[in-house]
Amino acid sequence: MEDTSLLTLQPGQLLARGVSRHLRSHGYVSIEEFVPARGLRVDVMALGPKGELWVVECKSSRADFQSDTKWQGYLEWCDRYFWAVDTEFPTDLLPDGTGLIMADAYDAEIIRMGPEDKVAPARRKKMIQKFATDAARRLQRYRDPKLVPMPDED
Repeated sequence: MEDTSLLTLQPGQLLARGVSRHLRSHGYVSIEEFVPARGLRVDVMALGPKGELWVVECKSSRADFQSDTKWQGYLEWCDRYFWAVDTEFPTDLLPDGTGLIMADAYDAEIIRMGPEDKVAPARRKKMIQKFATDAARRLQRYRDPKLVPMPDED
């Protein structure tokens, strides 16, 4: 039986789904379309069992990758940075010194681990708190869709 819920997702969202599933198998939880700071929106922010923060940007095509001008601004918000692409993506376009994940809508595989550059403790605390707050708000909106958003919600 086909999962019809996938029919409404964009290609990048399908990659994010597979990435999130895979990271869960490693003990990570994730939020899609996370805003670490005003003007930035990462495709997947993952929080590891020891407080690790990973950013994964999902690119579904050459044009999608070439139009991304903000990715370097995400580096200061994570311990490791990854690109997630499908098997058809020309991986030679991806910058050296970044991680690589091959994904589809159902799973993923870490091909190359992103180099570690630890986030400062104060920023880590702020990011983990924002991660928890955003996740709780999303769950509450899911369970109570007519809830009026608070002024500081995105």
